[in-house]
Amino acid sequence: MNEPEARWRKKEFFELAVFLLLIIPSMMLSFLPLGKERFGFTVMAVSIILRDISLTCLVFFFLWRDGEPLSRLGWKSGRLLEEIALGAILFLPVLYAEPLLEKVFQWFGLSPAMSRLPRFLTPKSLPEIFLACILTAVAAVAEETIFRGYLMLRLNGLMGSVISAVLISSAIFSLGHGYEGAAGAGTVGVLGIILALTYVWRKSLVAPAVLHFLIDFFPLVLLPLFKLK
Repeated sequence: MNEPEARWRKKEFFELAVFLLLIIPSMMLSFLPLGKERFGFTVMAVSIILRDISLTCLVFFFLWRDGEPLSRLGWKSGRLLEEIALGAILFLPVLYAEPLLEKVFQWFGLSPAMSRLPRFLTPKSLPEIFLACILTAVAAVAEETIFRGYLMLRLNGLMGSVISAVLISSAIFSLGHGYEGAAGAGTVGVLGIILALTYVWRKSLVAPAVLHFLIDFFPLVLLPLFKLK
């Protein structure tokens, strides 16, 4: 490895380390009973939206500083309708596979996933459901940018292994879902692998973002909306 390449890899390593130090500790708090139930949906939704937007802006800053285009992350306009359709098509098998994955993890002895969303993630009025729509859209774009785009780009660059990038980014992704129980977090990790493999396959974040949006939209928007009727 020549000296310029070594300096570049060192810079990438420290950049990634700083980013992980920012996100991992806060995500691991999801495993702790910190009284989130005391907060309403609006407070939690706004805080998640602002966090995701802030981290995405940090990713965009890193790219701008390094002179890297957004296309390096997978945000491309080519085959847009095809990618959107693919994300929608993948949603149905994923929707049916999710409860089966949870049962498999429970069979291995992990704590059961939650049978319903916690109060702080359950909208109870039409304005809160509208906010939930914004939350699901922001989370889909931001978290795919962060976990599939940025983290996989940097991990693959440092480790030279797409498989390692898929597994590590998916494990980090699951850390933010500890409130769902160990089986639920494990299921989210597998969903992260599915999203990552879709990203590797398509070399685009559009299909994973659409799939991610639909996975969140069903429990956060559709189910509460039906309960209001």
